[in-house]
Amino acid sequence: MKNRSWAFLAGGLLVALLLAGVVSNYASSHPDGLDSSLLKGCTVDADDNIVGGSCPAQQARDHELGDSPLADYGVRGVENSFLSTGLSGVLGVLLTFAVGAGGFWLLRRRGATTPAEGDVETSADDRRHADANG
Repeated sequence: MKNRSWAFLAGGLLVALLLAGVVSNYASSHPDGLDSSLLKGCTVDADDNIVGGSCPAQQARDHELGDSPLADYGVRGVENSFLSTGLSGVLGVLLTFAVGAGGFWLLRRRGATTPAEGDVETSADDRRHADANG
């Protein structure tokens, strides 16, 4: 049973890495619902720059982490945009997986308790049964 869990986990991680590394490059570049609603009332040019009108998007400011190595769905220093976007997605998936796995590991360690006296015999029986059934 344990091997099936690891295979399922590895398969899910592989699918996530493929989606983040390859399919993410084919995402729409058009504004999503939030961006579109923030632009209501403004006139924008072909490069999505606000050229007139009044809308909430005019109040937007640069984020403090806008100069970080993984800002804007890419990796700074990688000139090929396809590779930069894919690498950024893969790094994001790996970082998310590492944080999640670390959290589950901590929860598992914290939740592990020694069995009560009455449970020791049952636990030994369970182990023998598990060993006999592989």
